[in-house]
Amino acid sequence: MTVGDSLNTKIAELTGGIGPTKVGLTMARRGMLGVDGAHRSAFQLAALRRWRFGLAGELRQAAARSPRAVAIIDDEEKVTYAQLLDRSERIAAVLAARGFGEGDRIGLLARNHAWAVAFMCATSALGADVVLGNTGLAPQQFAVVAQQQEIAFLVHDDEFANVAAELPEGIGAMSESELREAVAATPQPPRMTPPARVGRTIILTSGTTGTPKGAARRTPGGFGPLISIIDRIPLHARDRILIAAPIFHTWGYAAMQLSIAMRSTMVMQRRYQPESAIEAMVRNDVQAVFAIPVMLQRMVDQVPDLAEHARRLTKLRVIATSGSAYPSGFTTRFMDAVGDVLYNLYGSTEASWVAIATPQDLRRDPDTAGTPPLGTVVRIVDGDGNEVPEGQKGRIFCGNELVFDGYTSGADKDRMDGLVATGDLGYVKDGLYFVAGREDDMIVSGGENVYPAEVESLLVQHPAVQEVSVVGVPDPEFGQRLAAFVVVREGESLEADEVRELVRAERARHCIPREVVFLDELPRNATGKVLARELRKHFT
Repeated sequence: MTVGDSLNTKIAELTGGIGPTKVGLTMARRGMLGVDGAHRSAFQLAALRRWRFGLAGELRQAAARSPRAVAIIDDEEKVTYAQLLDRSERIAAVLAARGFGEGDRIGLLARNHAWAVAFMCATSALGADVVLGNTGLAPQQFAVVAQQQEIAFLVHDDEFANVAAELPEGIGAMSESELREAVAATPQPPRMTPPARVGRTIILTSGTTGTPKGAARRTPGGFGPLISIIDRIPLHARDRILIAAPIFHTWGYAAMQLSIAMRSTMVMQRRYQPESAIEAMVRNDVQAVFAIPVMLQRMVDQVPDLAEHARRLTKLRVIATSGSAYPSGFTTRFMDAVGDVLYNLYGSTEASWVAIATPQDLRRDPDTAGTPPLGTVVRIVDGDGNEVPEGQKGRIFCGNELVFDGYTSGADKDRMDGLVATGDLGYVKDGLYFVAGREDDMIVSGGENVYPAEVESLLVQHPAVQEVSVVGVPDPEFGQRLAAFVVVREGESLEADEVRELVRAERARHCIPREVVFLDELPRNATGKVLARELRKHFT
């Protein structure tokens, strides 16, 4: 029995699966089972039967059911589902003409736009694996990733020509402009047939502490993953959805998958700016937004009269975020300004989703991760694998249909009973789940266990603090000590001793940061996560 078989068996045992009745009711509630166009519905289901639930199949079912519906509105154009399918098939023909097909590994380095989506669908249709490159990597970093992931060919936005120039010898490359020219010169190819091998999507981990690793995502085996999300987050068929999160990473990619499955209109911008995002939301009457937490933090910090802007968003009912933790109490302040539309998903590249916090959950406790959705099993255990009592911290293990199959290097996360370790510590209180920080963030200082997140949650409540990150650094006497990196709000002032005194008054002595460093901004990667390795360089 494979790891995947073991996991699926475990999920079925622990949850009873997501039965057909629940699937049908949820799809009907979200507007996916309309009685109009019965013949198109038949074509839709036939496409899924032939092509299965990967991107190629999802696109074909959407184009079969709603060919004239607008699939994508980006900075340049509007593209219908029929046009997106046509474009993806021509891209597949271009790649096939260059000798690429089933089992080949092709890289994509692109921002959010229609051509990037069409390219991903094209590789899926060929049975090739697509490696989604992080646009925040330096050319030398990406060269290492390309070699490690055994990329044979790279397609990239024009702006990343400098990255392509640093690729190791033997890896070919094509710019977006060159791809467009090749597609324009390609006649309508013959109707494609499903590949024998299902192509995989390889997403890079955030790489906040080292070189990003490749995590191979599973292809959904049915409607289960979709139902897990939309049962908790009220998305509807044909919604207009602004995908602000980068589609090369887990959350943006998930937003794209969900949107295509629900035949929604994806609104995309190559670069995120708070005010331009709000204007795009207003202009396109969006009903939902997928973003990463730092995007909302910047919206609050940079957009005057945010509450006034929110009143223009008359159809907005969902802002779904994931990717990193919010500063303590932020979710309440945001909903007070924008409304109770915030849903936050706690997950990871490896575990997909673990828990989802609804607006009601966040009103109960603004720092909660929520509760596990349908078809998801979460266990919080001690070092021996035994479940810990409520309120006690432990390691978080999770299982669902889309838990990753392992890293492309052959390495893996710890597994237990078919569940995978998230790498986080957490606990349960009053039925809600909470994340206490990364396992490897905990430090031992003078024999005491210290959790940086506990200090961060205290400091961020100070009115002068815009954002803060606390990390462990080496100490010759105590083994490790805490260092606090603080960004002060414009017009405010704060001294290092004030920071220490605040911690001294509220936390144990070993929690007091020995160093306090003031920065103009925290170093973050393209998905908004703080780069701890960059912070530690201050002490090396």
